[in-house]
Amino acid sequence: MGTVYEKVQNCLQCIRKKTDFVPKAALVLGSGLGDFADNIRVEAEIGYEEIEGFPVSTVPGHAGKFIFGYLKDVPVVFMKGRVHFYEGYHMEDVVLPVRLMKLMGAGILFLTNASGGVNPSFRAGDLMLLTDHISCFVQNPLIGPNVDELGTRFPDMTAIYDGQLQEIIKRAAKEEGIVLKEGVYLQLSGPSFESPAEVRMARMLGADAVGMSTAVEAIAARHMGMRVCGISCVCNLAAGMTPNPLSHEEVQEAAARAAAPFTSLLIKSISQLWD
Repeated sequence: MGTVYEKVQNCLQCIRKKTDFVPKAALVLGSGLGDFADNIRVEAEIGYEEIEGFPVSTVPGHAGKFIFGYLKDVPVVFMKGRVHFYEGYHMEDVVLPVRLMKLMGAGILFLTNASGGVNPSFRAGDLMLLTDHISCFVQNPLIGPNVDELGTRFPDMTAIYDGQLQEIIKRAAKEEGIVLKEGVYLQLSGPSFESPAEVRMARMLGADAVGMSTAVEAIAARHMGMRVCGISCVCNLAAGMTPNPLSHEEVQEAAARAAAPFTSLLIKSISQLWD
């Protein structure tokens, strides 16, 4: 599928016309982390609409730009706003940003998201370290002819979320006094929230949280040899676990309340990646 590689290369050329910044780490910001840039020594910002062929987010609360800079002394690029499969994009476009950040130079991908808790011990506002995921309910981003320039045909997914990076995050949480849950994330397509029956299914399958992003990004990153880690903000308990109806506004409000400890944990974790 030459067009896939050509498209990401064209996007890279657009980026390089605006900045030659080379990141070590890439970060995808989920809901509630829009002010994260305040902690960065910013070197450049590029709106998604400035990149030819790049998908643009249509979701409220998801701004659309790459920000390049230094977190402590670590050169990072982060996505302020991601695109989702449910917005109508082809899966190759959903994971294009991850592939692009790898080609920019990033060797580590740090994924964040907002999720619904299906583990009955979770509460709104909990932070969950991703230890594994279930992705078989959405299209695999590697379907189609393999792009040999990006990775092997059959990439191993035994350890999608890097064990050493998990230990760094757990240590950072302890140092910051932040309670960090651990669990398995299940991606569904959205945009509708899950039904109570689907939530029961997810729990039976071993999931602790459900959402509409992240797993496919992790697969694309591992295909390219990136080391991956992730944290999910549990913004509500999923359908059927409380009598309350679910809404996007509720997710945004809970994510905003958890933003301070979430940001502290990200800063501490990323700054220790190369200690």
